[in-house]
Amino acid sequence: MIKKMFGVVSAMLLIIATSGVQAETLNLLTWKDYAPQSLRDKFQAETGIEVKVTFSNNEEMIAKLRATRGAGFDLAQPSQDRISSVQEKFQIYQAMDFSKIEKNLFIASMLEAVKNNTMVDGKPHAVPFCWGSSGLIVNTKLAPNANDYSDLLNALYVGRISYRLKRPTLIGIAFSMGDDPFAKYGNATEYKALMDRVEAALIAGKGLVKNYWTNGDNLLQLVRTGEVTVAMGWDGGGWKLHEENPDIDFIAPKSGALGWIDTFAIPAKAENVSGAYKWINFIMRPENAAVFTNQEKYATASKGAAEMTDPAIRANFSRSFSQAAIDNINWYPPVPANLEQIEGKLLDRVKAAQ
Repeated sequence: MIKKMFGVVSAMLLIIATSGVQAETLNLLTWKDYAPQSLRDKFQAETGIEVKVTFSNNEEMIAKLRATRGAGFDLAQPSQDRISSVQEKFQIYQAMDFSKIEKNLFIASMLEAVKNNTMVDGKPHAVPFCWGSSGLIVNTKLAPNANDYSDLLNALYVGRISYRLKRPTLIGIAFSMGDDPFAKYGNATEYKALMDRVEAALIAGKGLVKNYWTNGDNLLQLVRTGEVTVAMGWDGGGWKLHEENPDIDFIAPKSGALGWIDTFAIPAKAENVSGAYKWINFIMRPENAAVFTNQEKYATASKGAAEMTDPAIRANFSRSFSQAAIDNINWYPPVPANLEQIEGKLLDRVKAAQ
């Protein structure tokens, strides 16, 4: 009888404990494929916390968190250049508590850069997760000399050019003109004058463009079939195509690839802050970060993870990025809010131009 009662009590305690584990969740607002299922399962097994994912992008993250004033999610992954100006205006994030971050897991210089670039009221609001670059995706057999953003305006490739009508294209074209748009971020008048030149070039070259891509998978298909031979795109996309066809590859432009860093930031009204820090420290462990890189082909800020990645992935980086090309990367700084209106009107005019 006592054994039966003990068994019943034990079963009840197990049910209660299990219910408690299942009840704890982490609501993650992130980019597609930034939280692989295998890592979410591993995290839940280790901590009992279920990671629920909502896929998004920078603009949608801002919109969702503005609408709720920082509620509804426990952790978000905005790009580092889209945090400080947004935070100053809308207060949708909370300051990062670095006493809860295992700093030894991070590449020190990248951790420091993101701390500085997300500083608001003397407090940092993010830590780095992964980084990558945009540049050129080229069929080197059909366009052997394409090596800079200016080739997006090159009549040699008429009808076989594609790029997005977004900020990166404007920035890339500006750099290919021999100017530095980032150096003008603090002066709206000078920035607009430079963007006027970029606008004129894009409108003049509009007849060369096959399409302005909006979906990365569609772009890759166009390059895959040979309909597009020179495009502006991300390194991971170019490397994916290289696996299928060695003639296609990502090329770091002569005037510098554009480098981005996506981060971890905690929304202002996050409910599971403890779980957010646990996920950050978990995903940045080198063996876990390497799983992400092997799957998505993006490097992370995890110290030691590169040595654990697949040889083919390490080969991608060495093939596309010489040391000089790495040193030449133009890292996106925080974007002043007043520049978005300039760019938005410019992009609308390019789109509408005949």
